[in-house]
Amino acid sequence: MGRVTERRKVLRIRDGALSSRPDTLVAEEPLEIRLNGRPLAITMRTPGDDFALAAGFLVSEGVLGAASDLVNIVYCAGATADGINTYNVVDVRTAPDVVLPDITLERNVYTTSSCGLCGKASLDAVRTTARWPIADEPPVRVTPGLLTSLPDRLRAAQRVFDRTGGLHAAALFTDDGELLDIREDVGRHNAVDKLVGRALQNDALPLSRTILLVSGRASFELAQKAVMAGIPMLAAVSAPSSLAVDLAAETGLTLVGFLRGTSMNVYAGEERIALRAPAGQG
Repeated sequence: MGRVTERRKVLRIRDGALSSRPDTLVAEEPLEIRLNGRPLAITMRTPGDDFALAAGFLVSEGVLGAASDLVNIVYCAGATADGINTYNVVDVRTAPDVVLPDITLERNVYTTSSCGLCGKASLDAVRTTARWPIADEPPVRVTPGLLTSLPDRLRAAQRVFDRTGGLHAAALFTDDGELLDIREDVGRHNAVDKLVGRALQNDALPLSRTILLVSGRASFELAQKAVMAGIPMLAAVSAPSSLAVDLAAETGLTLVGFLRGTSMNVYAGEERIALRAPAGQG
């Protein structure tokens, strides 16, 4: 798997017995994203699908919305002082009519697994920059049984996790449960960007009849990325944040958390859950 994983020697202790052995670790390296030659953001990621990651990031930033907005993405030659290409710097070239963000020292972004804006200003920013309202017609309707089957299918499709145990995953499913795509990364936000970026490259945005499933928690940032891609339903195996719930309620996103076994919590958009009885009864 190349740079996706690396081997390191570890001291193993089991029931007081010591042994030395190699261990497989998930790789983590910085990726600098440049926009038309100007530095925009740096994220720590697992190498692989770097072009899709950059494209998806720019969808979530409101810069890209269609394949026609994108001219090309390339690794930057001579990324270091001695001219070596590290494959850790990409440059995204946009079409001439694409409106570019104001790139200043204050605007440049260092992203991490916990990054994201805060408060009402963030909600307003997503509302005003989203290209597509969440308007699935006819409305997506998903049974609880279908939803509870998805985490096992996500886990079964995680190739690198089986070797390292150290990766997050994000998957796109159709509203009838067909797996469309799955990406893994050390950062859950990067995994989502890789999914969305691949959809943009395939001219498949908005993703208006899909379910986004993420390992771990549902942060504001992940809810934002779902909304910006036109995804109507976000499900997570762990808890959502309060701001993620606020954003889901304001934009019409269905947000499901603690999707484990046969149970789940629906925090917003319960109208897309096909229940046998109205919510709150029985």
